[in-house]
Amino acid sequence: MAIATISRTDQDIQSAVLDELTWEPRVQPHEIGVTVDEGVVTLTGRVDSYAKKWAAERATHRVAGVRAVANDVTVQLPGNSERADPDLAAAAGHALEWDAFVPVEKLQVTVSAGWVTLHGEVEWEYQRRAAERSVGRLTGVRGVSNGITVRPAAPADGQNIADRIVDALARAGATEVERITVRVHGDTVVLAGLVHSMPERAEVEQVVWSAPGIREVQNHIAVAPVLH
Repeated sequence: MAIATISRTDQDIQSAVLDELTWEPRVQPHEIGVTVDEGVVTLTGRVDSYAKKWAAERATHRVAGVRAVANDVTVQLPGNSERADPDLAAAAGHALEWDAFVPVEKLQVTVSAGWVTLHGEVEWEYQRRAAERSVGRLTGVRGVSNGITVRPAAPADGQNIADRIVDALARAGATEVERITVRVHGDTVVLAGLVHSMPERAEVEQVVWSAPGIREVQNHIAVAPVLH
């Protein structure tokens, strides 16, 4: 069956992104500026928390036709949200301790002028992302640099891991599996192919990260809305 691409202009995408930001309750749409160039969206403006900046980025990725997002939104904390770096470092440490998915004993936290940097090693990508989410929601955070590396406890089984990944994608229904190419080189998975949206692309990558022994995922999947 032939598949034709839907042509969506940058103006259409800009309008849709603005509508999605209005729909997103964690963001005030008047705080965010939106420009689009060949499907690449640039966000500008000022918000009063890093969590809002992150929410604006996630909302933009949900819009069909968006190929990539450049998040240039700045975080300007109100006076009552300012926290001294030692206090913020302590809060970040406690947040990691309270997150059941984060092996806090393997992580280090550094805070400078409200910017939190995470270092250390975890066995799974979901743990790496959980650590970033935990500290990113804290009051007083201006930004987060996630320097945590993924180091699996056991090596990937190169003989059948690609087939298992394809089976997992089929079970999840994340995308049309026949449109995705999966290659495994040691502990690295290389993805290629075509999906309909940024959320679909992210979901495919998330499924792949669940494969045991994987240390890196190189996601080269392209995004192009399609009409069946």
